[in-house]
Amino acid sequence: MADKHSSKGIMWATIIVAIVLIAAIFPLTVKKSTSAADAASGDDAADIRIQPVAKFELAKAAAPAADGAPKDGITVYNSVCGACHNTGAAGAPKLDDKAAWAPRLATGKDTLYKNAIGGKNAMPAKGGAASLSDAEIKGAVDYMISKAK
Repeated sequence: MADKHSSKGIMWATIIVAIVLIAAIFPLTVKKSTSAADAASGDDAADIRIQPVAKFELAKAAAPAADGAPKDGITVYNSVCGACHNTGAAGAPKLDDKAAWAPRLATGKDTLYKNAIGGKNAMPAKGGAASLSDAEIKGAVDYMISKAK
């Protein structure tokens, strides 16, 4: 009989020790603070803080409004030609540089018209504004000739 009581006592002692160990270890394993992974799943503040400084998107440029009226030479120059001819970019002669324009003016207006409409060297056809008519380009060339003389 003593053997039965001692086995039973050992069993109860083992169960009590197991319960005490579980009670001591369980609170240590339960997370009380949120981790970075938990915070990212429900919090948009982190997404806002790590946004890139700038975004780059390629989009097709909108066509200019077609009001039907042709543009005059100074308007075409200011909107298209001036981008290069005001700064001398890509070897474009500056509008007020008479020395740079002298050899070009010597070739004649027809050659200047042809080069402006068809493009020459770094200058694309019609200065890159394909929607302009030949008459509008000729008006811009006439404006530049009047300033270069």
